[in-house]
Amino acid sequence: MNQIVRKVLIALNEAGYEAYIVGGAVRDMLMSKVPHDYDVTTSARPEEIKEVVSQKGWHTVEIKSDRFGVVVIAAEGMTIETASFRGEAYGQDSHRPEHVWYANTLQEDVLRRDFTINALAMDAEGQIYDYTGGQKDIWEKRLITVGDPAQRFREDALRLFRACRFIGQLDFLPVRKLTQSMPLAFPRVAGLSLERVVSEIDRLMVTPAAYKGLDVLVRSGLGACACRRKLNGQYEAVPILPECSHLPDTPQSKPFHMFDAWFHTLASVANSPADPIIRYAVFFHDIAKGLPGIRGIHDGRYTDYGHDIQGAEIARQILRRWQKSPDFADRVAWLVKTHMKFHYFANTGQGDVDKWLRREAREGPFRRTAHLVNAVGQAIEVACADILGCGHPHADASGTRSFGEYMELRAWQMPVSPKDLRYDRRIPEICGRHTGQCLQVLLKRVQNKELQNTADILVEAAGKWMKRHDGE
Repeated sequence: MNQIVRKVLIALNEAGYEAYIVGGAVRDMLMSKVPHDYDVTTSARPEEIKEVVSQKGWHTVEIKSDRFGVVVIAAEGMTIETASFRGEAYGQDSHRPEHVWYANTLQEDVLRRDFTINALAMDAEGQIYDYTGGQKDIWEKRLITVGDPAQRFREDALRLFRACRFIGQLDFLPVRKLTQSMPLAFPRVAGLSLERVVSEIDRLMVTPAAYKGLDVLVRSGLGACACRRKLNGQYEAVPILPECSHLPDTPQSKPFHMFDAWFHTLASVANSPADPIIRYAVFFHDIAKGLPGIRGIHDGRYTDYGHDIQGAEIARQILRRWQKSPDFADRVAWLVKTHMKFHYFANTGQGDVDKWLRREAREGPFRRTAHLVNAVGQAIEVACADILGCGHPHADASGTRSFGEYMELRAWQMPVSPKDLRYDRRIPEICGRHTGQCLQVLLKRVQNKELQNTADILVEAAGKWMKRHDGE
């Protein structure tokens, strides 16, 4: 237990109040993990908490919050969210309780919580208080709601998405009753804000077992729901992820993978690094498979020709609908679009890498060489995850990775912007007001391998260009 948190518990105890660490911190400690933050629950009311804090020479942090009875204690360089025991009842709002009241006991407080693994409490001496069987569920690695799952999900529909996240975060499996009850609360999803839903999906996407949570998200039908956002004072429905609904049942009359498109996607996610851009690209890389017009015969071979290009556009549309930044959406879309290109280069021995890099430098969503190199490195990870997710016993991505490293080296030699040219002040001195125009000419010549990107060679070429320019 963190010793500063323990001091807070003891201070409240010495003042005559019950106090416990509660929720995720207890769960993490039981799983031999270091909690990233601590929540405390206490029988003391907010003013009583503040009085104890003042006596100890600590401080309270003012926060804008609609949570009832919450005091944030700043003690010895640490902030600890401390809440009075409470109960709550839900109404029309899909996430926030309609009525909140002070409770008298720890048991009342924990029984309002979402999952048994988050309904555990620990006192200053390390004793565990478990009224819902949360410890057993941790040992058995299963996710169970506190009480009836349908009721819990209808109370707060965001718990549907939190369930998916905890499955990925903890590498747990949901009990059958939990997943069977999820659709009963789907009508409540319409009242959730897009921001909260996307935040949960973002957090799920980078969890250790993200593939498990994503499987529940899509196959339960939760992804096919819509939430809402406020635009010009009016709420509008925003589809969450209906584009994935066709994937679990995609027929594979002549499959390229041991799995169908959906399970291949999950296996690929499982073999990808926990980077948000890479994970989203891997998740979306085959999203167009199974759509009308994609599957067929191309050049005499059975193929999903064009799924990369169409998948890139679908990924961009989803991420922009979720109000992701254009740069984020463009990068993910680029990775989806290019994932087949890396397989082609690495496995066929054909294709002109420099020509492709030159085209991407000129037409791709890149502002500097470093951005292009970074994207190539991410594309390597997407391509390797795709290979490892194919399900073949001897799947080996080493060839693609080695070739990708070569492509990274080539990318470093491909300037994207005049700022990537290694010129010095001699060029502005030579070209004056024509410097910008000259640099654009030099950039294209370096990209075409007509010039080396060195200061002296660029100066010489700039001098010749100026003579021709003046002669005109």
